[in-house]
Amino acid sequence: MLFNSYSFVCFFLPVTLAGFYAIGRRNRTAAAAWLALASLAFYSWWDARFTALLIGSVALNYLGGRLLTARVARDDAIGVAWLLRLFVAADLLILGYFKYMNFFAAAAGEMLHSEFSLPAVVLPIGISFFTFTQIAFLVDTARGRTDQASLVHYLLFVTYFPHLIAGPVLHHAEMIPQFRRPDTYTPHGSAIAVGMTVFMLGLFKKVVLADEIGAMADAAFSPAHSHTLSFIEAWGGALAYTLQIYFDFSAYTDMAIGMSRLFNITLPGNFESPYKACSIVDFWRRWHMTLSRFLRDYLYIPLGGNRHGRLRRHANLLVTMVLGGLWHGAGWTFLVWGALHGIYLMVNHAWRAVRRMLGIEDGAGGIAGRLAAWALTFLAVVIAWVFFRAPDLSTALDVLAGMAGLHGVVLPAAITRRQMVVLATLLTIALCCPNVRQIMGHEELVIDAARRRALGETAAPFPTVPIEWRPSAAWVAACFGLFVISLLEMSRVSQFLYFQF
Repeated sequence: MLFNSYSFVCFFLPVTLAGFYAIGRRNRTAAAAWLALASLAFYSWWDARFTALLIGSVALNYLGGRLLTARVARDDAIGVAWLLRLFVAADLLILGYFKYMNFFAAAAGEMLHSEFSLPAVVLPIGISFFTFTQIAFLVDTARGRTDQASLVHYLLFVTYFPHLIAGPVLHHAEMIPQFRRPDTYTPHGSAIAVGMTVFMLGLFKKVVLADEIGAMADAAFSPAHSHTLSFIEAWGGALAYTLQIYFDFSAYTDMAIGMSRLFNITLPGNFESPYKACSIVDFWRRWHMTLSRFLRDYLYIPLGGNRHGRLRRHANLLVTMVLGGLWHGAGWTFLVWGALHGIYLMVNHAWRAVRRMLGIEDGAGGIAGRLAAWALTFLAVVIAWVFFRAPDLSTALDVLAGMAGLHGVVLPAAITRRQMVVLATLLTIALCCPNVRQIMGHEELVIDAARRRALGETAAPFPTVPIEWRPSAAWVAACFGLFVISLLEMSRVSQFLYFQF
């Protein structure tokens, strides 16, 4: 079931919300169980066969959490270490089988020049997100940073439908206290108003903005046409995907945040205008923030972080980003995308060290310097997205060749004036319009609102259109209009891009 489908908007969401509050008046635990069961039904709508896998994963990790808690209470460091390795290995084996078996089988066949093949393994939707969420829970439990939740609350924590399919990656300590809070189960008019507004804005962003530009990206990255792309066609396709993935993924996150507010639940932020970043370091503070947090806390820091000198720090950055690339998908293109961002980060940190040695302060160079920094950052991100989107390395290299002008620079008939206007409009929105958190500025929309506000103050040197939400008739009319337009556009149902990860 998709957030941008009639069955979800007109049936699943209102029925789940009404049942949650009706049951919550009598029994909060039963209401939490209702929401967990509704989340399982939401997951089953896609493919009921994999619901057993999700339930089994929850049971396995809940058992692991109980055993680890008992060992931590007895101060059994050796037992904790072995149990943690065992359960994390089990999670990774399950994830590895479903996500990487096809890739490794194909790679082995190519290396051995063999035609032997295994039956294709279907990738369960959302497996990366619910696996990483539970690995974080196990690690935090082993560190003594969690208290034991009830089975109902843990099941809801993992399966909670707004985040289940494409994030954000949740922390146990952020969510369980909210499930225990009594006023979570009482409807609040202000929360419902905020939640509906954010959900409608996200829905419009998905079905009108992201889907509008998707066809242009698909045409450019088709292996049948990529080798003939002219300079303008190639850049048009690369920019189209750059904007599509931003509006698509941020729309999903906005809709998840808005739906959660309907249930009096606050999620962590996942986006803070990443295309306004003036460095790759800043970009990764703004893009998919919960995944960046996971990679930092559970991979980069355990590898040693920056504690063992610059060379080791750069190696840790590269390894972290390569594995982050492979988390997105099993393919050489994702590995290259992750490696590129690892190299970008290494160069960025080295440049910052040189600036400190030369005594050059941040912000030196004025508006021209900031514009140059933004342009270089955005260019690097666009180039990396080419590998992320391409179905294979050959297609990615063809698109890059076109972007370099190796296939000609003539204006093709395939790029229409309308497409160029759409590209320019979406880029302007991404750079000059406030994001949803800023629009809802006086509301504590996400858990880490203070940090996101601080990031917003260091945005790129572009003027920001002043738009701020108020509970007024004008805003009701505007949101209703956007909602009607979205409903009309929902006839062309399309999945969110991050569903494949």
